[in-house]
Amino acid sequence: MRLGLFSVSYAGYWGQERLPVEAFIARAALLGYESVMLAGKRPHLSPLDADDRALDRVRGVLGESGVACAAIAAYTDLSPSSAAEVPTLEMQIAYVDALARIAQTLGASIVRVFTAYESEGHAPHAQWRLVVDVLREMSDRVAERGIVLAVQNHHDIALDANAALELLHDVDRPNCRLAFDAWSPALRGEPLYETAVRMAPHTVMTTNADYVRFARYRYQPAMVNYERAAPDLVRAVRFGDGFIDYPAFFRGLRDGGFNGLANYEMCSPLRGGGSIGNLDAHARHYVDWMRGHVGPRAESESP
Repeated sequence: MRLGLFSVSYAGYWGQERLPVEAFIARAALLGYESVMLAGKRPHLSPLDADDRALDRVRGVLGESGVACAAIAAYTDLSPSSAAEVPTLEMQIAYVDALARIAQTLGASIVRVFTAYESEGHAPHAQWRLVVDVLREMSDRVAERGIVLAVQNHHDIALDANAALELLHDVDRPNCRLAFDAWSPALRGEPLYETAVRMAPHTVMTTNADYVRFARYRYQPAMVNYERAAPDLVRAVRFGDGFIDYPAFFRGLRDGGFNGLANYEMCSPLRGGGSIGNLDAHARHYVDWMRGHVGPRAESESP
């Protein structure tokens, strides 16, 4: 597996300190990473800002740092628009197409996308068909640039592992694959090893973070007691310190034939806070953990 660091970790979205994309790339190299996934939005690689001059600067830093750009992360929600006259889905297709151009320029082969959140008033089957249609068009457009569209198991539609495989079958495009992560199935109770084995042949990338979970309760004065609330609260912690069985997950991916990109991300409030020092410590620890648990091939294999 090839180890990557996701720039969202240093983007400042959850109160952590922020680095410009060029500084992030240089830092990833110092922390022991050989590749990066860059967020396709501000403050990093928004199509609004990534003109030829900006991309030349990014390519220069990648070359100087000896780090590859393996993937660009799109932020999509393919839900029906609440305003039917607004071409929201067309905008997102254009957005992903623009990120594919950026990916091609930087030598990346993957654009990560999400499906859709369920929308009130829209039948799940209708939303499913909409997601399939949009993913087909996105896949066809990015294929012209030699890009793989990687669907991450994050949004509501096709979140379950069986549903994700069904979605890929319906999209039916060779360059539409999975970006399959452990934290979602772990939170929802899917068996990690068995699920990873099944998903591995369809997966080109996984993005990893670890969490602890805390039970939530609401006080009921009339009962002089507490009522269990759902869902649990989760908090990001140092990789390997949380409840997710990553040894089983990576063993399943290996046994299923996966040999792609394994990214680390800090994409929520993090134990220890958002200082650069804490971010760096967590990012460096992921490299050490992967080399110790997944094996020496994590250092050098290409996706």
